[in-house]
Amino acid sequence: MKRVKPPKKPLIFYYGITIVIILLLNSFIFPLITNYSVKEVDYGTFLNMVDKGNVKEVEIEDTTITFKAKSNNETKVYKTGTIEDPEIVDRLHNADVKFTKVIPKETSPLLNFILSWILPFAIFIALGQWLTKKMQGKIMGGGGGPLSFGKSNAKVYVEKETGITFKDVAGQDEAKEALQEIVDFLHNPKKYKEIGANIPKGALLVGPPGTGKTLLAKAVAGESKVPFFSMSGSEFVEMFVGMGAARVRDLFKQAQEKAPCIVFIDEIDAIGKSRNSGMPGGNDEREQTLNQLLTEMDGFDADKGVVILAATNRPETLDKALLRPGRFDRRVPVELPDLKGRESILNVHAAKVKLEENVDFNVIARATSGASGADLANIINEAALRAVRLGRNKVTQNDLEESVEVVIAGYQRKNAVITMKDKLTISYHEIGHALVAAKQSHSAPVHKITIIPRTSGALGYTMQVDEHETVLMTKEQALDKITTYMGGRAAEEIIFKTVTSGASNDIEQATKIARAMVTRFGMSEEFDMMALETVNNPYLGGDTSLMVSAETAAKVDAEILKIIKSCHQKAIQILEENKDKLHELTKYLLEKETITGDEFMSILVAKS
Repeated sequence: MKRVKPPKKPLIFYYGITIVIILLLNSFIFPLITNYSVKEVDYGTFLNMVDKGNVKEVEIEDTTITFKAKSNNETKVYKTGTIEDPEIVDRLHNADVKFTKVIPKETSPLLNFILSWILPFAIFIALGQWLTKKMQGKIMGGGGGPLSFGKSNAKVYVEKETGITFKDVAGQDEAKEALQEIVDFLHNPKKYKEIGANIPKGALLVGPPGTGKTLLAKAVAGESKVPFFSMSGSEFVEMFVGMGAARVRDLFKQAQEKAPCIVFIDEIDAIGKSRNSGMPGGNDEREQTLNQLLTEMDGFDADKGVVILAATNRPETLDKALLRPGRFDRRVPVELPDLKGRESILNVHAAKVKLEENVDFNVIARATSGASGADLANIINEAALRAVRLGRNKVTQNDLEESVEVVIAGYQRKNAVITMKDKLTISYHEIGHALVAAKQSHSAPVHKITIIPRTSGALGYTMQVDEHETVLMTKEQALDKITTYMGGRAAEEIIFKTVTSGASNDIEQATKIARAMVTRFGMSEEFDMMALETVNNPYLGGDTSLMVSAETAAKVDAEILKIIKSCHQKAIQILEENKDKLHELTKYLLEKETITGDEFMSILVAKS
């Protein structure tokens, strides 16, 4: 059912209500406030006070008599009504009272009309207009009224305010190298003009969230020592049609006035999405904003020193016209850092933290494969917070390793109550993972095993850390990973002859790898190198969609099931062959609750 909104009342309605309230206050409240200290008495009391010599001063008006008199050694103001009394003047004169007759002032009828009606209305209207402008200015995002609706909210930073340079950006050497040319142009434009080279009008920073795209843009401004305009793409889009386009015009106008400068648009996909959506209607305001942005980028001269930087983690959604040469000429990937990059980022963030001398960031960097710069900054901060909680003034290696686990699996659930039966099952499950991984030639070494539950829902976990970072995954490595995931469930089946829900996440991860092997990696004999799936969003979760018929999809599922079953049987075989070590290691883990990879391997290789 469509909800009908009540019609808004006109502005004159609120003016009328205000006038009525003011008149009521003027008639009833203000007189009480003004006259609260004047006491009314009868005429006889007034005469008695005159005869006793208490009255000092009297003002006689047409209808009232106001006088000052002493009462209990205190002078007060009294008021009484007038009566036809011919002797009142003689009585006051004999009592030596100072008295005057107040003559009402004659005023112009026109002046009375203006003061009584025109002036109040003028004040109310002026006040209403002022309040309306203030409200509109706040609601519409302007600075102070309708004339500022099209003003951009771009924040201008200068080098001394940010203090960010390329030294503050670690782990992105390739991106810094690509942007260094822009910095050099802003410093020395002549050498580019002499040879006839044109600096790129714009550079698009693309990469996953938390990799430092915004930080890089600020570093370019800091290195160049030029004004830095920063604005989010969502700030251009408003509920009023034409507002976004007006803000784009204003932003580029400000940039031209302050050239040389850098304009940075964060999350540009908010206004730069492809206009070929295939759906009727669409967001006209967003498209108008995009059209205006395209026009402005064509209209300004990059030789003046205005460089446009933009950032997004959804480059596949951007309009093709925005990415053509002459607009965003250069695409700068800002990817997740490698091992060396992670170690450099940890060192940058740890520079402000007090550390023990034996801290090894290489161990932490190897344990955080796939972490972004923001994740690594969070790990350093979590380690510092843990040190404070434990009453220490320096961060230790143990603090850093624990903070890695906090980011990966959450905080320890110290008050969780787990029965001995469940704890035994969890122990066999985790040792099953570790034992299967250790007995395969293409698996990463076991770093840590724990059965302490975490706030993420994990009842325990086995951490593996590669000695060297790899960028490719072979078919053998993929199969060994799936087999390792199957190790926990296989241990439950061998020891308890049943299965539990503890392997739910293992099953999910193993299925993902098996599906990728078949649909994207070409590691299936059935489909060879046929592409069956495409990645829609590589930087935000990597969602995929099948590109095959229903019949082929059924065959894909069968091939995935075949891989998983084969790995499952391999895990069972490995554990059956090492059942004695499975019991021995589980007993040790149950006693210690947490063991290191070195402890695990020393027991595994020791002779029984």
